[in-house]
Amino acid sequence: MISSSYASPFPSSLLPSEASPEWNNKADNAWQLTAATLVGLQSVPGLVILYGSMVKRKWAVNSAFMALYAFACVLICWVSWAHRMAFGTKLLPFMGRPNHALVDKFLLAKSTIGYFPMADFVYYQFAFAAITVVLLAGSLLGRMNFYAWMLFVPLWLTLSYTIGAFSIWGADGFLQGKIIDYAGGFVIHLSSGVAGFTAAYWVGPRISHDRQNFPPNNIIHMLGGAGFLWMGWTGFNGGASFQVGETTSLAIFNTHLCTATSLLVWLTLDMIVYTKSSVIGAVQGMITGLVCITPGAGLVDSWAAILMGALSGSIPWYTMMVLHKKSAFFQSVDDTLGVFHTHAVAGLLGGLLSGVFAKPNLLRIMYPGMHYCPGLFYSFFDRNVGQGFRQIWYQLLGAGFVIAWNVVVTSLICVLISRIMDLRMQEEDLEVGDDAAHGEEAYALWGDGERMRVPLRLHISPTIPSLCRRRFSIPLTRKEDE
Repeated sequence: MISSSYASPFPSSLLPSEASPEWNNKADNAWQLTAATLVGLQSVPGLVILYGSMVKRKWAVNSAFMALYAFACVLICWVSWAHRMAFGTKLLPFMGRPNHALVDKFLLAKSTIGYFPMADFVYYQFAFAAITVVLLAGSLLGRMNFYAWMLFVPLWLTLSYTIGAFSIWGADGFLQGKIIDYAGGFVIHLSSGVAGFTAAYWVGPRISHDRQNFPPNNIIHMLGGAGFLWMGWTGFNGGASFQVGETTSLAIFNTHLCTATSLLVWLTLDMIVYTKSSVIGAVQGMITGLVCITPGAGLVDSWAAILMGALSGSIPWYTMMVLHKKSAFFQSVDDTLGVFHTHAVAGLLGGLLSGVFAKPNLLRIMYPGMHYCPGLFYSFFDRNVGQGFRQIWYQLLGAGFVIAWNVVVTSLICVLISRIMDLRMQEEDLEVGDDAAHGEEAYALWGDGERMRVPLRLHISPTIPSLCRRRFSIPLTRKEDE
């Protein structure tokens, strides 16, 4: 007689239950939550650490705080109205209908993409939206009024990011099914690079001394933040297939392969031209490799990923290290961390190369039931070159739309905010930095006989006087008896 424990061909842990409906794939669910968390870790603490250590010491707190604030603000906006604008019911050909994503009926239903709850999808796409805004901030470090930034984040998320996401990724977006953008080469990186550069124009430059002398305050911590960014990209590209399958494995493998290639190429060019290996240059090469592979990570062969890494380590290097210094146009705009080159140039490059190297069978696996044109390279073998050039045209069309929309909308947002408050900090505050902006400094160090600054909170009148009747003497110097 067969035991009842073997009555089902599956173990009880895999059987449907009230907590795990029949449509819920537990492996996909677990991976999607993990991938979303990895993307979140790229921003917090990854870019918080990277920004806080890559800038001049007096701007460490402000730069890290801009990233932290954006992450929190985007989450509230995302679940309140922005998620449905990016992935909801069509309102316009480029915009979804605003609505909240907060009720169980919506969050615990099957996701529109994948076999897991909708809450996973909302969480993952929030992490994408958040890192886009944080990346944009890299162009504005060292002078933007923090209160203007507080207004800029929700406005730009609502009026710019959601538009690009719906147009390319939304079920009813007018570019959906045409643009190859596996994980955000256009939606995330091209838009953040262009918007950051545009906002930098309107905010204005750093003070002259900072622009000429802006060394990182902690290169070791900068490498730690870069490490979070690199390893977190495992979830960034690995989660974009929304399942645990062949595409996921290939996307992760290609991501790291392209990134390593790009870093080494950038490093080699630095050594040839400047005769020294630059750590900051290596980080920039790492970032351009991550960005370039993003739109095609799960759609190209590994040899193509290496080639994309070689190009992402050289073309953005040229635009940043050579063209930027010679061009009056680039010199006129103070892009603090070179986000235009590392994200806009690399994102555009990756999008176009994805249109060249996207493999037909990988496109069918990733997008079943949809009819993308083959990559230009493979169209020659299929004797269907016209389709390959059509895909390149679609990629250019998508890039043009993202660029134009971000230039116009980001400009309008900056002009609007400038009518309410200054976009740029006051000159005297720019000389001071963090202490003027937040009353805090990154490194609280003092020497013998040097006055120790009294914390701001000690000057605040007590809210409940009865609990604060005693007045404590606060020594201002180490030489108390003198």
